[in-house]
Amino acid sequence: MTGNNPLLTELRNTTHPHTHTHTHTLFLCCSVELGGSSEPAGSDGESIGNCPFSQRLFMILWLKGVVFNVTTVDLKRKPADLQNLAPGTHPPFITYNGEVKTDVNKIEEFLEDVLCPPKYVKLGARHPESNTAGMDIFAKFSAYIKNSKPDANEALERGLLKTLQKLDEYLRSPLPDEIDHNSVEDVKVSERKFLDGDEMTLADCNLLPKLHIVKVVAKKYRGFEIPREMTGVWKYLGHAYGREEFTNTCPSDKEIEIAYADVAKRLVK
Repeated sequence: MTGNNPLLTELRNTTHPHTHTHTHTLFLCCSVELGGSSEPAGSDGESIGNCPFSQRLFMILWLKGVVFNVTTVDLKRKPADLQNLAPGTHPPFITYNGEVKTDVNKIEEFLEDVLCPPKYVKLGARHPESNTAGMDIFAKFSAYIKNSKPDANEALERGLLKTLQKLDEYLRSPLPDEIDHNSVEDVKVSERKFLDGDEMTLADCNLLPKLHIVKVVAKKYRGFEIPREMTGVWKYLGHAYGREEFTNTCPSDKEIEIAYADVAKRLVK
């Protein structure tokens, strides 16, 4: 990330073969072109704030090799042009030919449809199960972190652990294309890096920002850590932390903690 204006951060992927020649004009998330996109600002009004939905879209753009700018928007002092574009709507949203799309799933479908081969790679998962892996984790986490009743805490924590265990099992289980049916040796543990293989897909763009929030917030406000024996989950996170598509679109741990300061409830007897 680079940028001279503290409110304007430029993301430029110079290694992707498509990046050198293609810049598209859509409006993503707020009021800027793609070459320009916006997301909620952090606690200082400038840095990238906590928004897993915006990060999901930024990861998609980065993986596709699109050149774009990120303009952080302080939602407490929303610019007039942003309000005029989509009154009453918070990021992320997209405007295209005068039409405003606010549903993140619809935005994802739109980007995958418009930014398509041969200029751009397809990011859809090959295995349908990859799209639903870990889908219950964030809901279980939200119930866990928002609970203020000590007698309910243990059951809610078990619910979160169960969904994490299910994800761990999926990540450790070999995908069909990892199994050689002509081999006498069985592949018992998957060697893949991400949900659907060794490359990130739309499924990872959806899950990883949320999974990272779970890791950061649960530790900060509940002293809960993802068990180390869940090697599939930890390996998955480790591979994500090694990819600029994730790390350069991710808010700092501090920003995530601040965002949940009023959401996470104290356990009160």
